[in-house]
Amino acid sequence: MANLTTKFLGLQLKNPVIVGASNLIKDVDNCKKMEEAGAAAIVYKTLFEEQIELERLQLSEELNQYNERHAEMISLFPDIEHAGPREHLSHLKKVVDAVKIPVIASLNCTFDETWVEYAKQLENTGINALELNFYAIPGDFKKDGKAIINEQIDVVSEVKKNVKIPVSVKLSSFYTNALMVVQNMYYAGADGFVLFNRLFQPDIDLEKEEHHFPYNLSHEEDNRLAQRFIGLLYGEIHGSLCANTGIFNGKDVVKMILTGADCVQVVSTIYKHGIGQINKIIEELETWMEHKQYDTLDAFRGKLARKHQKDTFAYRRGQYIDILMNSEEIFKKYPMR
Repeated sequence: MANLTTKFLGLQLKNPVIVGASNLIKDVDNCKKMEEAGAAAIVYKTLFEEQIELERLQLSEELNQYNERHAEMISLFPDIEHAGPREHLSHLKKVVDAVKIPVIASLNCTFDETWVEYAKQLENTGINALELNFYAIPGDFKKDGKAIINEQIDVVSEVKKNVKIPVSVKLSSFYTNALMVVQNMYYAGADGFVLFNRLFQPDIDLEKEEHHFPYNLSHEEDNRLAQRFIGLLYGEIHGSLCANTGIFNGKDVVKMILTGADCVQVVSTIYKHGIGQINKIIEELETWMEHKQYDTLDAFRGKLARKHQKDTFAYRRGQYIDILMNSEEIFKKYPMR
């Protein structure tokens, strides 16, 4: 039987399949089922500072409603259920205590100071590692891209100074040079990287003429960008590499490891196929390895990364030209009508 063990952020994992952050993780029973299905680790749903601030604002409004009450009331104040991040931290602690596999917390903040504040609070729940989710929409026309990147690098540095657990960074693909960003964040202390963030963008309801927020799951071909960049990064930095978005089956996991990934994160495939899909992914990975006679993941990890290619044409823009030159294959598959 193939040995599927791997390391991510210095954590020893029984296989490369991690369940990524989502609302599925809020249910402790779901987390136990994921562990039983073979998940090597769990990323708890992201703590968004904006959500916490909104809850605080709502609580303040509820409390102020009780300012003009008479003395005969039994209770003057509503129950305080959403005071800051306490509810999030409480649920996270329950998951940490309920499973034996590593639990990773995810964090997204809007202010420099609160990245460190919330990182320390998350660490105190007993998590094994922390994931910094750096997705944000710029709102200032005068702020250049370099300033935004430098702020994020400073956040990595400050968080690493204030916590003892490993720290990974989950990035979007919207950087002019993602390779440089990864390298500089690694120098700032990041222990690993998750590529790439699945971004939830609002859509427009034409009947109501307003924005709405559909829960758009990823598709199987969405993993190609992560596959390409992990292939570029493998061997160039010593931090861990985790592929995210569009990982649906064992073959997708194999592709990511061939380009250099240490592990993958899965979410959409669980929503679509259920928690049992985790076990199926692992079985498909084992079957492929046995067919190819690979005993360990290291035996083929990075085999198709740029570093190990004599001809790096597949990692150049020339690949685009090659696709155009062979466009007749597209017409064979999709003939014009």
